[in-house]
Amino acid sequence: MEILPEILEYEIGEGAFAFSTTRRGGVSVGAYTAFNITHYCGDDIACVAKNRSLLAALLGIEERNIVLPRQTHSAECLCIDERFFASSLDEQNELLQGVDAVMTDVKGVCIGVSTADCIPILLYDEKHFVVAAVHAGWRGTVARILEKSIATMMARYDTNPSNIRAVIAPGISLEAFEVGDEVYAAFSDAGFPMQQIARLYGKRWHIDLWEANRLQLISCGVAAESIAVRGICTFTNCDDFFSARRLGINSGRIFNGIMLK
Repeated sequence: MEILPEILEYEIGEGAFAFSTTRRGGVSVGAYTAFNITHYCGDDIACVAKNRSLLAALLGIEERNIVLPRQTHSAECLCIDERFFASSLDEQNELLQGVDAVMTDVKGVCIGVSTADCIPILLYDEKHFVVAAVHAGWRGTVARILEKSIATMMARYDTNPSNIRAVIAPGISLEAFEVGDEVYAAFSDAGFPMQQIARLYGKRWHIDLWEANRLQLISCGVAAESIAVRGICTFTNCDDFFSARRLGINSGRIFNGIMLK
């Protein structure tokens, strides 16, 4: 039985629609139950295709207008424009390889990133009508992918960070994100304020990726009051959202999407 996906919607400003998918709806089974459109996490390709079709129907757009990059924990950004859609599917897939942030000013195109504990950030420049979706795992956060994404928006679309509204969508919380000393050192060496983003639980460090990315947004010039942190932990709420730490890497992914209406 086909069931439309249940999504968590965000208030990000007039002219844009932002959301994250949940595990409800769709046709996938097992650790992919039930809604997953990420094509490179081991799910049955027929289920992925059907789920993608269901999401397109929910959004009222063509399937080809759902854009999801092949993420690799990089800090690479890609602008999705009319030239992208004029390319062949093979060329589009090649362009999307190794990309962890996408942005567009084309209406009716839903760009997004997939996550299962990593931190998704959705951005909307409400003056120039530009949207962006950023995938920030701990490596991407250390590489300051948010800063690079906003710099790209400034150069490509003349975005002023003061006009950006941001949503930090569901991801792993400080309490659940236990890390080794090498990860703590990576953040420290990259200049993050460890007293604000790290906490010692017993003998193990925990990192607050929500706060680390919120601070990046502020350092770029995004107003604190324009940043919404949903505070939903994927690890704790793995019945509603996919969590690789709870379900294993061979499981589904959340699609965090944003589009201009």
